[in-house]
Amino acid sequence: MELRHLRHFVALAEERNFTRAAERELIVQSGLSSSVRALEREVGADLFVRGSRPVRLTAEGRALLPAARRTLESAEAARQAVQDVRGLLSGHLRIGTYPINPRLLPLPALLLAFARAHPALDVSVRQIPGLSTAAKVADGELDCALFDQVGPPAPGLRAIPLISEEFQVAVPSAHPLAGRRALTLQDLADQPFVETDPTWTTRYRTDAAFAEAAVPRRIVCEVADWQLLRDLVQAGLGIALAPPTQLTARADDPENGIRLIPLKTPKLSRHLALVLPTTPTPAATHFAQSLTTHLTETPT
Repeated sequence: MELRHLRHFVALAEERNFTRAAERELIVQSGLSSSVRALEREVGADLFVRGSRPVRLTAEGRALLPAARRTLESAEAARQAVQDVRGLLSGHLRIGTYPINPRLLPLPALLLAFARAHPALDVSVRQIPGLSTAAKVADGELDCALFDQVGPPAPGLRAIPLISEEFQVAVPSAHPLAGRRALTLQDLADQPFVETDPTWTTRYRTDAAFAEAAVPRRIVCEVADWQLLRDLVQAGLGIALAPPTQLTARADDPENGIRLIPLKTPKLSRHLALVLPTTPTPAATHFAQSLTTHLTETPT
């Protein structure tokens, strides 16, 4: 079984489009089709539903996909073992992340430094909803991911804790609650809320907290952008409960027309972590080391 056939199969399975998969693999579409057909002959089964738009895997294709990814990862690890002897980190590192304020973790600067330190390594970053992040690492779509850890890692994964941050209540500066020094969930009952998308981990945490406390609330708007959430709170559409680094615009203008108030009970926090397989790729291992080194050397 040739590795290039598996690589082309995985590309088509992930892109779900012959044109995009061929562009990704830098081959013509006819070459991609021939490669997939050769793999199908070798395994003795159709791997894709012919004529489907977008491209869909058959049951046999779905069964092969995780094994194909593992095989490609093992081949890359073997190649990297040779490169390690030469002191060269190469290949491809696929990182997942959700929106992180650079004041909490300067991810752009860290990625730039990491890329410059390993010029033979191709680094790609995908921004995805927090609740689906770990699953994409588990099934091999990502090599590692930064996410808000809401529970123990799934089998086959491990999580490296990085930073924790307590939620605060954001209200417009003229809001009746703006003068309070601390608030509870009961104080927020029936207040109009501007909330994040239901697929975000911050939303998962706030929904769970209100449900557990049996406190009613009214969500008037859902957004998938922190800047828009801040703008809507500042305009007076509602209040929000979220990590403070996502609610503040700049370090020199911490509230920007918004009053941030600590939540006294219950304490809600997000826990930024790096999730990776229990047997990570060499590139993911080096990236994890670079993150932990930065946090160790940076004063809190």
